[in-house]
Amino acid sequence: MIVTLRFLFLLSLALFSTLPTHLHASFSHQSHIELPSQTHQSWQKQTHIHFFYHDLRTADNPTIVQIIDTPKNVPYGFGTTFVVDNPMTEGPELSSKPVGRAQGIFGLASLNDLGAFMLINFAFMQGDYAGSSLSMLGRNPIAELNKEMPIVGGTGVFRFATGYAIANDLQQLSTPEHVVVEYNVTVRHSSLM
Repeated sequence: MIVTLRFLFLLSLALFSTLPTHLHASFSHQSHIELPSQTHQSWQKQTHIHFFYHDLRTADNPTIVQIIDTPKNVPYGFGTTFVVDNPMTEGPELSSKPVGRAQGIFGLASLNDLGAFMLINFAFMQGDYAGSSLSMLGRNPIAELNKEMPIVGGTGVFRFATGYAIANDLQQLSTPEHVVVEYNVTVRHSSLM
């Protein structure tokens, strides 16, 4: 019996050692996407992007909609949640050149201050980055200046993106129906596109 178990063990080791060790390579060759390790040693570049984001709360054509409300006794509106599809423009005026849409969800997520979670995709539709997107996911300390939030990914030109966004509300241009936010985004990403 011991000889039989030893034989089966050695046989299974021999079988497993003959299996292909490069299974991931065959998958990669089936894909039309080139991985950085397949092409270049140095594959990252850094890009800075500047744009303006417009929350429009007008009755006729809103770009921000509240989807969850909370009881009035909850501090700082905790739990209130919104969905957005906001225009992004080159300049601070809504009439300036469009560059894309900021699409996603955010909600008030702090019981101790005015803080929100942000899950926003910056979808670029014009210019050098048309067809590409960046994903921002993080905490937005709404009342602070120079709000820093992480960029956690991207598509198209921005594959493998990581970085950060600095956001500032433009109080002098904003109204209750139209909030203007300036974004400065710095990302490192693939240079293969």
